[in-house]
Amino acid sequence: MLRYTIRLDGEAKESLEMLLRIHTTEKRLAERARIILLAAGGDSVAEIAEKLDCSKRRVCGWKKRYIEEGIAGLEEKQRSGRPASIAPEIVEKVITGAVKRDRGTSCRKMAKEAGISSATVQRIWSRNAIKPHVTRTFKLSKDAHFEKKFWDVIGLYLDPPERAIVLCCDEKSQIQALERTQPGLPLGVGHIRTQTHDYYRHGTTTLFAALNYLDGKIISRTEHRHRHIEWLRFLRQIEKETSRKLDIHVVLDNYGSHKHPKVMAWLEKHPRFHLHFTPTSASWMNLVERFFRDVHMEVVKNGSFAQLKELNDALQNFMDERNAAPVRYVWKADGHKILEKIKRAKQAMEQGK
Repeated sequence: MLRYTIRLDGEAKESLEMLLRIHTTEKRLAERARIILLAAGGDSVAEIAEKLDCSKRRVCGWKKRYIEEGIAGLEEKQRSGRPASIAPEIVEKVITGAVKRDRGTSCRKMAKEAGISSATVQRIWSRNAIKPHVTRTFKLSKDAHFEKKFWDVIGLYLDPPERAIVLCCDEKSQIQALERTQPGLPLGVGHIRTQTHDYYRHGTTTLFAALNYLDGKIISRTEHRHRHIEWLRFLRQIEKETSRKLDIHVVLDNYGSHKHPKVMAWLEKHPRFHLHFTPTSASWMNLVERFFRDVHMEVVKNGSFAQLKELNDALQNFMDERNAAPVRYVWKADGHKILEKIKRAKQAMEQGK
């Protein structure tokens, strides 16, 4: 029995005790660590088995494994398992059949074609990270001056000009004032929030918003429409509500009302405004879009409004609360990595033609 005697140095003891302190340690691994620590403390095999409510054979087995392999021996070893029963050509068919179809396919349909169970198809797809049921939307910009505009906007975020403010501006149009036909049940213990699928329409509103990139505050207004007339009113509001001593750098998209001749004429008379247009089809660069998502999730999505005024009031209340405790959206993405990703996407599209 001498070869089963365990002596621990300080480092080994600390490592075993660490396994017991970590909450995510598997139960069986923690038991093995306790066996070794108790054995090193002088407990006999019978005493350890009684304390841990396990067999003496298990205690001896793990003591032997520790003496031969150390702490690494306490980990579960990879077992060979039975040989694969699915022919390689079937596996290849299941994989290629999923990735080469434009409209995707289902487990059941692929299982029928390959002559195997749908559960087997699912396992093959999972091992190869294939998800035919998942689709993500995207659009690559065809702007001839994409990179110039791209770095212009990112430059504002990463290195804002001195004695100036950076405003991310846009309008969220067609926000519907929907009134649910019946009251829903609130969220509670044991049940989720409910909402009727049908509703009454009470018109739409447009939310104009300017997100201050430096402090997270919002300048906003609601309008019935979103023509150049309403956009000009919003610019005049920004003019009034910002310090005259500061230049105003505006990040915005290429919507027609933003470039209307009357808008451009007004801007010429107010030279402290500097426009920075995002590339075409790249509105994701405008951080106010992230704010609009919050508006939708927190105000619009689960709301029920009996009239348009209720919707406008709810939007204004949200703005007031937000400005009382502003939340900044900080640009952290690496521009070079974004461009590399776009380049790979373009190459993949070209190869797929």
